[in-house]
Order: sequence, then structure tokens, then C-alpha cells
Amino acid sequence: MEDAGVQRRLEAGVLLLTINRPQQRNALSAAVVQQLQRWISEADADPAVRALVITGAGDRVFSAGGDLSSIGEGAVAAHDGRRAYGSLLLSLQACRKPSIARVNGHALAGGLGLVLACDLAVAADDVELGTPEIDVGLFPMMLMALLQRHLGRKRALELVLTGERLSAFKALELGLLNRAVPRAELEGATFALAQTLCGKSQATLALGRRAFYTAEDLPLAQALEYLAAQLSLNVTLEDAAEGVTAFLEKRKPQWRDR
Repeated sequence: MEDAGVQRRLEAGVLLLTINRPQQRNALSAAVVQQLQRWISEADADPAVRALVITGAGDRVFSAGGDLSSIGEGAVAAHDGRRAYGSLLLSLQACRKPSIARVNGHALAGGLGLVLACDLAVAADDVELGTPEIDVGLFPMMLMALLQRHLGRKRALELVLTGERLSAFKALELGLLNRAVPRAELEGATFALAQTLCGKSQATLALGRRAFYTAEDLPLAQALEYLAAQLSLNVTLEDAAEGVTAFLEKRKPQWRDR
């Protein structure tokens, strides 16, 4: 299906969302942001969806970020649009389903933010990632919040202040990507990783992801106390009992996702 510049396809539990604006470098227009957020929300409630993959159309650009053609909009509308982008990034973390960015082309500006908001990221090894906003007199304000959580202060500041582009291998080295593979292997590598996630207990994945992101910004003592409580909740899941039983019986677990 296609709507507002985004295509979606469900295959073997994996929902593929494709930003389909190659002529506009897969820019994140207001309509694209709205549609992505809507379908992420719908996927969260759909038991047929076990993992999300986000990518861009074509083989040149994953997404070049915000649609600069809308820069002249009224102040209120423009501000609401920026807040909607922030909500999109948060919705990926709030969603109970794990997400993977399939980085088919350059991921720049807000497009890089979308990559960083996904749980995992697999890229073709010839792509570049970066924050070029400084070169058009802008600053990557919301994206910066994610960079700060992925990189140390000096490296994050260097990227946003200089507009430097990173090769896929450098981004992998810095922890912005999980894998960089030959372009011909990108689709297969991403789908294989998504299938691995689909084979896990959805209840445990949802609980664990929420705990990961919540604990990330807590002081150590508070994080450990919170995670102890989450572990106590984890062991009450039916899937935890099934997983332990299957391990002791040397068989594959049969998840009930609860």
C-alpha cells in the first residue's frame, strides 16, 4: 500500500515501511512524518507484526532529512511540524515492536535521526551518514539529542559543528550502525536480522526494550533499582516459564507472547 509518500508491506511478520520520494531525496515532509507515525502506531497494536524495517526508495538516499521546500511555512505550522518529527522519533522507542533501519543510501540530517531512533541499523557499505545542516545555516537540534546518546561529547560536537560525512565503516566503528554489508547483501542481511527478532518472545522484547530506554537516562543507583523491579516483572511472564522449561528439556520454546 502507498499513502503520503510511504509504502508498506508485511512479509513473514516483518512490516517494511519505505519512504517513497526518491525525486525529493526521500525528504521527510509533514505528510511522510504523519504517515510513518500512524503506521508505527498501528503496527504496535497488530499481532501480525513482529518487527519493523524502515528504508528509503531507490539506492541513493535513505533520507536527506527535513523537506527544505517547506522552510517558508508560517511559524506555528513549522514549529508543529518539527514537534511532529520529534514525536516520530519517540514513537519508535515507545513501540513494543523492535525496529531496524535498512540504510539503502545516504542518511543525512533528520534522516540520520530516523536511523538512530531505530533499535538497530544495517547499511550498505557505500553509504554516508552525516549532519550537513550547518552548511545551510541550520543546526541539527532534535537529532542532536540522539547523537548525544550514541557518541561522546567531543565526537558528537565535531559532527554537528563541521557537517562532516561519515563512511558506513566509520559509522559502524563509532556505533551508529550495527552492520555494514555489500549493497547486494543489504536486503537479505536486514531481513535475516528481522526474522531473528521475530523468533523471540514479543512480551519479553517489549518489556526489555522499554527497560533499556528508561534506564538509559537514570543515575546508576536508580537504574539498578528500576531494572531489578523489571526483572521481577519479567520472571512472571508465561514466556519466561516456557523459556526456562524449554531450556531444561532441550527443545525450542513455543512462545505465547505473554
